[in-house]
Amino acid sequence: MSTSIEEQAIIKALSDNPFCAFGTVENNKPKVRYMALYNEGLNIHLATDRKTHKVEELEQNPNCYLLLGYEKGGNNEVVEVQATATVSDDAELKQRVWKDDFKQWFSGPDDPDYVVLDIKPQTIEYTDQDGNKQTWQG
Repeated sequence: MSTSIEEQAIIKALSDNPFCAFGTVENNKPKVRYMALYNEGLNIHLATDRKTHKVEELEQNPNCYLLLGYEKGGNNEVVEVQATATVSDDAELKQRVWKDDFKQWFSGPDDPDYVVLDIKPQTIEYTDQDGNKQTWQG
């Protein structure tokens, strides 16, 4: 499967920005927190604890929003992702996303509380370092 120049730029920006602001809906109001971002192309994953509020929020309303590019360590490209999220405990996905840094929260990739938020982008707005905007539709 070939990717367009636009998709390649978005994928590179996702890979170059290890953190994102992740927004969900709680009681019909937006709620945002910073999270570590992992991507495989345009497939975006966020690791979390099954017992967190964000899991409950996504089960009630799967719509979410990611903003990245302003965080420390970012590259000044801005990526805004309108998406839906599902909570996954797929063993293979958990193994791919697992980082040793997670050991401070989880016993290992098989920990039952460790889950991955599987983010399915619907619309991605990408702004390059020169301020040029592009929109990708899923």
